Amino acid sequence: MMPRAALVGGGVVAAGAVALTIGLWPAGPGGAGQGEGGRGDSKSPTAAATAPHPKDRSKPPSSPTYALSKPPSTIPAVREHTPARGPGWHPEDKARVVVGDPGLRDEAELLARELRLRYGGEARPRSGDVQLDLTGDRTADRTGGREGGGGQTGPAITGPGAATRTSPTTGGPITATETGPAAADAGPVTGDAGPATADAGPATGDTAPATGDTGPIPARMGSGAQAAQTAQAAQTAQAAQAAQTAQAARGPGEGPEAYTLVVKDRVVRITAPTQAGVFHGTRTLKQSVRADGTVPEGVVRDAPAKPRRGFMLDMARKHFSADWIERRIEELGDLKYNELGLHFSDDQAFRIASESHPEVVSADHLTKAQVRRIVDLAASRHITVVPEIDSPGHLGAVLKAHPDLRLRDTRGAVTQGAVDIGNPKAARIVDELLREYAELFPGGRWHIGADEYQALVVRDPEASYPRLAAAARERLGPAASIQDLATRWLNDRARVIGPARDVRAWNDGFFRGGTVAADADLEVAYWTGKEIGARDPVEYLREGRDVLNYNDEFLYYVLGEPNDFAYPTGRRIYEQWTPRVLRGTTPVPAAYDGRILGGSFAVWCDLAGAQTQDQVARGIRMPLRATAQKLWDAREPSRSWADFERLAGRLDG
Repeated sequence: MMPRAALVGGGVVAAGAVALTIGLWPAGPGGAGQGEGGRGDSKSPTAAATAPHPKDRSKPPSSPTYALSKPPSTIPAVREHTPARGPGWHPEDKARVVVGDPGLRDEAELLARELRLRYGGEARPRSGDVQLDLTGDRTADRTGGREGGGGQTGPAITGPGAATRTSPTTGGPITATETGPAAADAGPVTGDAGPATADAGPATGDTAPATGDTGPIPARMGSGAQAAQTAQAAQTAQAAQAAQTAQAARGPGEGPEAYTLVVKDRVVRITAPTQAGVFHGTRTLKQSVRADGTVPEGVVRDAPAKPRRGFMLDMARKHFSADWIERRIEELGDLKYNELGLHFSDDQAFRIASESHPEVVSADHLTKAQVRRIVDLAASRHITVVPEIDSPGHLGAVLKAHPDLRLRDTRGAVTQGAVDIGNPKAARIVDELLREYAELFPGGRWHIGADEYQALVVRDPEASYPRLAAAARERLGPAASIQDLATRWLNDRARVIGPARDVRAWNDGFFRGGTVAADADLEVAYWTGKEIGARDPVEYLREGRDVLNYNDEFLYYVLGEPNDFAYPTGRRIYEQWTPRVLRGTTPVPAAYDGRILGGSFAVWCDLAGAQTQDQVARGIRMPLRATAQKLWDAREPSRSWADFERLAGRLDG
């Protein structure tokens, strides 16, 4: 009869199953060290079971037999895990976190604090350690390109070395990570991710040049400018097609945010081509320890399906404290999000201090020191803060201090939240604010709004706003309309932010037809098909535009549930939504998947008093986790919703 427990190689192997306790964990009777019979007393049943027969003393003791490991328990689930037989890894008192590259010190020190280990600097790993290292081409960490892993790595508004806007997957060469040794007698298995679906199909011929239905270039631009814009549109479309092909061919171990995590010989090695990839690997390790106490033996090869994975907060309608935002950043980092959107200006309030226009700032607001701390914390989690000053609509807080800039109709009535884009002074004030906050937010991404401009939601804009119509014709030619004037406003604000940043705007600010086209490299933040001016998402994709998914039917958490909004559930996102579901519940064709950069879960505070900050945090908890899973891997998850919810409880507990 086998004894109940036998000490083998520093672990406890129980009969009938593998029960592992590494090194420093105290041993009971028959265990290691000072326990009864621990010195090999021949009268001990443990000693009798483990001591070799006298005739077999020349043979080495047999190794314990381990079952093949299972994937680590994480949210989002890892995309590929190669199992192996072995004890795995768990934190020990004398274990260290060491680095092979000094640039990983911040990631290593954070992990060491979280697991209560010691930071060992640049050193070779020894048994029990965790090693972080960079491999391959590291340019993505330096350029802050579109496929970088987030953080405030984007260039300043001007200056040498600033990155230019590029297609979503061509910001730099894609280099596969070092995968480390594969475990013996183990074939690859996919961790917590079901079979691949059509969500990542290759590019097909259903892709038109970026000019699409946006109309001709105004004649006042001249033939040279016209040719330049046409060439730019064609180049954008070609780059998008190339990006689709690259993404379709990419595996879970490729891309700038990819990482490899190897557990072997009681050492964890996390390698990636970028610091962001290494950071994601540390989140996998942290979550696995939190959920199960260990990290399983084997090799994880993991990478996100989408390069943009965001959470957007409406802090204009409702004031959120800096502490609350910082707690969300820590939560987002663990879930491998890489964007935090801050909508800080709207009709109700303007929530960040300003030196250029202090008169527009609301009583409850964040200081610039608080914002810098938020930006720094986000950068430490490889999260880019994406600020938004919405215009030419939703500017009520600014217009309250500048009533002369309000848009008025033929009756002289003020149009709520809308600025008079025919007034040159309006552009000057907005541009001064954009330039001021461009220095406060150094990341490579910006949101300039452009939704729900009330002059364009009436039945006959030209009749209701004849002064705007006259300004459009004067500036843009006799065939121009108010729509063209609004598009020129959009382009001008994007150019103020600068070519070194990726700029996005809401989809109802991109109009069909007209004499002025929105700049080809403006990203479409698709939130609705219900607003006047909104189009089917496929139209934007056919134009060669990059699109981000903010689908209001799945990803909008609107306080008070006004206008038929209902609080989204994590289960519905988990079971029914993918990044291709841009409008309603129907996905766009798989051929366009490569042009969908990712998406964002959004909190809107239409009825600010409907929930407290803590209630918001509780309400978005599971939707945030479900969105993280589907942005990381859009395939049907292998975990049921009930299992996913239980895992979230273990990770949060």
